[in-house]
Amino acid sequence: MTRLAIWLKGILAAAISGAAGGVLTGFAAVGIDPQHFNLQAGIGATFRIGMAAALINAVIGVAAYLQKSPLPNGD
Repeated sequence: MTRLAIWLKGILAAAISGAAGGVLTGFAAVGIDPQHFNLQAGIGATFRIGMAAALINAVIGVAAYLQKSPLPNGD
């Protein structure tokens, strides 16, 4: 596997890890404010906050990865 492929896999892994944390944030909203975020009438709001948190956390995860490994190692 090339260094570029390993680097790209690292970026993908960081994005997936961050997004997973964001989805959990969406479920936490159900416990924090069940009148607005729930799995019945408020499913749309719950889905939107989960997706927004997933996207934000994915971007943060990729940014953190790029901070430590900004370019594929050329060794």
